[in-house]
Amino acid sequence: MDVYAASAPATGIPRPRIRLNDFGCLTPPELGAWTPRRSVSVVIPAYRCEETLSLTLASLAGQSYPGHLLEVVVVDDGEGEAPLRLPDLVPENTRVVRPEPGWGIANAFHSGVKVADGEIVHRVDADLVLFPEHVEAQMRWHHLADYLVLLGNLRFNEYAPGSISPLEVHAAVTAGTVDKLFGDDGVPQWTEAKWDRTGDLRQAGLAAWRLLVSATASMPKELYLRAGGMDTSLRRGSDTEIGYRLAQAGAVFVGDRESRCRHLGESTVMRRRDEVTRYTRPYMNERIPGFLERKAKTSSRQYLVPTVEAVVDVEGRTLEDVRATVNGLLSGWMADVSVVLTGPWHLLTDERRPPLDDPMLDLRLIRETFRGENRVRFVRKAAESAFPVPFRFECPAGWVPAPDSLVRLVKFADDETAGLVSLVLDEHEELTTARLERTSAVSRARLLVEPGDSLEEAIHQVSGTLWEDGRKWGILPPGDETSASAAALASQVEYWRDRAEKWEGQARRWKRKARERRVERVERASAQRLRRAVGKGLRMVGVTRARR
Repeated sequence: MDVYAASAPATGIPRPRIRLNDFGCLTPPELGAWTPRRSVSVVIPAYRCEETLSLTLASLAGQSYPGHLLEVVVVDDGEGEAPLRLPDLVPENTRVVRPEPGWGIANAFHSGVKVADGEIVHRVDADLVLFPEHVEAQMRWHHLADYLVLLGNLRFNEYAPGSISPLEVHAAVTAGTVDKLFGDDGVPQWTEAKWDRTGDLRQAGLAAWRLLVSATASMPKELYLRAGGMDTSLRRGSDTEIGYRLAQAGAVFVGDRESRCRHLGESTVMRRRDEVTRYTRPYMNERIPGFLERKAKTSSRQYLVPTVEAVVDVEGRTLEDVRATVNGLLSGWMADVSVVLTGPWHLLTDERRPPLDDPMLDLRLIRETFRGENRVRFVRKAAESAFPVPFRFECPAGWVPAPDSLVRLVKFADDETAGLVSLVLDEHEELTTARLERTSAVSRARLLVEPGDSLEEAIHQVSGTLWEDGRKWGILPPGDETSASAAALASQVEYWRDRAEKWEGQARRWKRKARERRVERVERASAQRLRRAVGKGLRMVGVTRARR
C-alpha cells in the first residue's frame, strides 16, 4: 500500500479526521469562557451602502472578540464614484481599500482577502447588524480544526432608512439588547429549515456546501486560496460556487446558531427570486456538476467543469489498447467527461526518423488519434487531484467501460457516500485495478495525512472505501464488450429493476395525487349541487309562505 506524507500544520491547530460533514467530534467552548489566539479579518464588500454600512461597522465595534485579533477591511467597489469615507464609529483596526480591476461583490471580496492580515477571513455583508458574540461564535470553531467553513445565523427584519442610528446599534450591541432594536424575531433565512433537519449541518453529508450563503461566513485564508478564491467573473451566485470548490478542497461546513445577525430589509433573492434563479442557473450549471441534473445519454452536451476526469496511462501501451479504452470513455452515456492521457509526450520530436520503425510509433499514433478531440488532454503526469472536477476515474489501457459504467459508478459512490471505489479487473498474473476517486475526500485526506500515514486509510476514515468486481460494472477487455459476465448482466438487471421501482413509485404518487384531485373536484361539484338544491328549496319555501 502506498504511503503519502503531508507536512504538519504550521498553525498548531488540530486536524481531526472528520467523516463526511459530521463535526460531532468537535466541542466548541462556551462563549466568553475561552482564550482566543487566532486573528481574523472581517471583509466587507461595499457599494452605495453608506447608511447601512455605518450600522454594520457600529455593530462590529461592539464585538466580544478581542480587538487586537480583529481587523476590518472595507472594500470600496464604487469605481468612478467619490471615495467611501468611514463613519466615526468603527472598530479600532479598520481600513478602506480599493478592489483589483473589475467590479462586483465577488471581485471586491477576493480583493479584500488578498490584502487581509488575519489567519481567518470572515465575509460580512454591508447591510447586517451583528450580535455581540457573532464573530466569537464562529472563531471558537476555527481553533478546533483548520479546514472548517462557518456559517452564521441570519434573519431578516423590516428596515426604514434612518430609523436606527449607529450610536443606537453600538449601544444595543454592547448591552446585549440587539433584539429590542427590531421588536421581533425576524424572518428566518431559507437555510434555517435545512439546519433544523440536519443538526446544524452535521447530517448534511455531501450536500453541505449548498448551504453556504456568504452574507456571513468565515474560513481559513489558506483554505480559501487553496480552493482558488472567488470566481470574480460571477455577478451573482459566487457564494454557492465557492462553496462547491471549498467542498472539493476538503472543507467541512458548520452552522452556528449563536453567531446571530439581522439583515436590514429583504434580500434581492426574497424580492426577485424567479429572476435571480433564471440568471444564476446557466452560470452554476456550467461550473457545478450536480447543481442541476446533467442528463445521461445527452451525448453532445459538455460543461465547463465535467463530472468525471478519466486518467489513462499510455506509456508502453499500444494504440489499439488506448484507443479502445478512450473510445469507450468518450462514447458512454456520461457526456461531461474529460480524458487525461499521461505519457512521455515530451519525447516526441520532429527529427528525421523511419516512420514505420519509429521507436515511439505507438505514442505518436495515440497523440494523432485524439489530436482533434477537445475532451482529451496530453500530460506527462496527472495532477495530484481532479479538482475542481468531483470525480477521477483511473482506468488501465486495454480495458473498456460499458456505456453506462461511469453513470452507475458515480451514482453508486454517491449512494454509498464513498470516497474511493476500487475495481478488481484481473487477478490471474498480477492484480489489475481501476478506481473512482471522490475529489472532496481525497483533498481532505491529503490535508490530514502525516509522514508515514496511508492516504487510502485517511480516505476511508473521512468518507469510506469500497472494493468491487470490475466485471459487475461492465469494465472488460477489448472484444468482450458484448459477452459480459453473469455478474455484469445481473448488475444491469438490478440497476434497471431499481429504476423501474423508482418509476413505479412515482407513478403511484402521481396516481394518488390525481385521485385526490378528482375527489376534491367531485366534492366541490357535489357541494355546489347541494348549495344550489338547498337554495332552490329555500326559494320554493319562501314562495309558498308568501302565497299563504
